[in-house]
Amino acid sequence: MQFIDLAHQQKIIKPLIDERMQAVLAHGQYINGPEVRELEEKLAQYAGVSHAVGCASGTDALLMALMACGIGPGDAVFTTPFTFIATAEVISLLGATPVFVDIDPDTFNIDPGRLESAVSALVERNPSVHPLPANNSVPLRPRCIITVNLFGLPADHAAVNALAKKHGLFVIEDAAQSFGAESNGSRSCSLADIGCTSFFPAKPLGCYGDGGMCFTDSGELAEIIQSVRVHGKGTHKYDNVRIGINGRLDTLQAAVVLARFTLFPREIELRQAVAARYAKSLAPLSVNGQGPLKLPSVPGGMRSAWAQYSLLAPDSARRSALQQALKKDGIPTQVYYPTPLHLQTAFGPSATAGRFSRKRRLRLAHLQSSHAPVPAARRPGLHRGFPGPGLPFVGRVDGPQTRHALDPQTTGRA
Repeated sequence: MQFIDLAHQQKIIKPLIDERMQAVLAHGQYINGPEVRELEEKLAQYAGVSHAVGCASGTDALLMALMACGIGPGDAVFTTPFTFIATAEVISLLGATPVFVDIDPDTFNIDPGRLESAVSALVERNPSVHPLPANNSVPLRPRCIITVNLFGLPADHAAVNALAKKHGLFVIEDAAQSFGAESNGSRSCSLADIGCTSFFPAKPLGCYGDGGMCFTDSGELAEIIQSVRVHGKGTHKYDNVRIGINGRLDTLQAAVVLARFTLFPREIELRQAVAARYAKSLAPLSVNGQGPLKLPSVPGGMRSAWAQYSLLAPDSARRSALQQALKKDGIPTQVYYPTPLHLQTAFGPSATAGRFSRKRRLRLAHLQSSHAPVPAARRPGLHRGFPGPGLPFVGRVDGPQTRHALDPQTTGRA
């Protein structure tokens, strides 16, 4: 089975996809056509913000957001090391410096307490308070925080935004995996100064290629992002008022997202049901059930989009044994982000010095299961074809073979 069964979903909406794409072919506005504007309006309303700006990818969304905030050389941008490289890559592309902050061990998102320490350390130039980037001869200015809603769960934006207000920092929400999630009644992409999502096919709401979008309540920031998206365009395409990029969303991709969005609210509800079923089936193997696995934690007031269903094994040996056991049952798994960003070669000596104990432990034990839908015959009450997060055959996952794989005597690890 596949991690995500896009073909099965496509069968449900193929007539609508065909109709949408034929409409684009008929009017011929392949760049920033009416479907792009329609999508921006619909998703802005869904997220609960005033403005949405489509773009070429989730990476471009982050880059454009930073550019709109005026981030550049000498600026420090705080973020998590437990994420895909795009989150920090865009910081370095603009000549700014990422300052990596350790994660909350329960949510895997940036730890607000450690974030406070990191900001204080930079302001006081005191690395004893928190590890700071090495080999920076010029003092850095704290300017921005990029949160990451990892695996679909929103970060603690209430705490992060309060800290940002205290220090005069921008907050950018990396919501590539969390469109449709909620935090205290507000939807993902509305939780910071600018929210950024991705329409990569594997994301909760995806297209059939690359695409992304920025969200904001600020008319000023939206206007700058729209300009940056088209080479810093001013009043017309040959009036360039700032340095920008070619970051436009293709109209055909917008048409696909519009079609897939018709299923999206229902899919989010089904993801909740599937995740609840996994939690119930895996409870005997969970830490609270005195088993070895740590199941996903969703704090009160939050709702995950369940981009992935993540399990934390006690060590790498039992993680590997569990993967092999699941593989025998035809269930694919994947270890996400095995090397944290502050240890990646790409960031070299400029990366935050020191070790992050929580991320180090996670890289030894973290895995994620398949995102394929549970076959309808095995998931009563769920509509055929809607994707659900991970561990598709939950009846097998808590079976004898899996229990045997997690036994420390079997793996030779206590």
